[in-house]
Amino acid sequence: MAEQNSVADVGAPKDNTEQAHATQGDVETHSAAADPDATDIVTLQNRLSCEMPADSPLAKLLKSQRTWVGPDAKQRLAILKAAKSVAIVGASANPARASYFVGTYLQQSSDYTLYFVNPNADEILGEKAYPDLASLPETPDIAVVFRKPSDIPQVVDEVKAAGIDTIWVQLGIWNEEAAYDAEAKGLTVVMDRCIKVEHARFHRGLYLFGFDTGVISSKKGLR
Repeated sequence: MAEQNSVADVGAPKDNTEQAHATQGDVETHSAAADPDATDIVTLQNRLSCEMPADSPLAKLLKSQRTWVGPDAKQRLAILKAAKSVAIVGASANPARASYFVGTYLQQSSDYTLYFVNPNADEILGEKAYPDLASLPETPDIAVVFRKPSDIPQVVDEVKAAGIDTIWVQLGIWNEEAAYDAEAKGLTVVMDRCIKVEHARFHRGLYLFGFDTGVISSKKGLR
């Protein structure tokens, strides 16, 4: 299937989007009695708690935050270091697409064997394009997905059927139910994270204020 339009396809991934994501995650709320003076004690992902009016916009927003939490920085680093091959599902030959940008980066800045998956393309970035994961000449270690959120459950099934261990859903694409389902099927799941940003973070010693990169050495990192 051709790459679908999604938040992930609007230009190149931006670090401030990453930072916004870093504030989301496991949020617990403990509501007081339903009255005008009621308060909520909100527990954030970093386990810090704060009390605020239950009917405040911020309290309501925090209650709607995501509950699924994927691999942390050190685990994501381990995934990238262990991988030898990557399939880009929803790859595009259009330079304006995020998948093209990410594919270009991985082609130039990593040692991964890359496979581009798009049934409507014959060639992407000088490489043969494949119609689906089942057509690949080998089983890649990671399937990086550029598809709209509603397509992710189907892609999870395709990744599982192809024998791929890790599904990496790109920045701006989120389907929490699919993430839980993929884990139940035995897959490692990374979601709403840019593989280009993550690879550059470890490879180049990139440190963005507010992020725990998991890198504790000044030595040259991952390629």
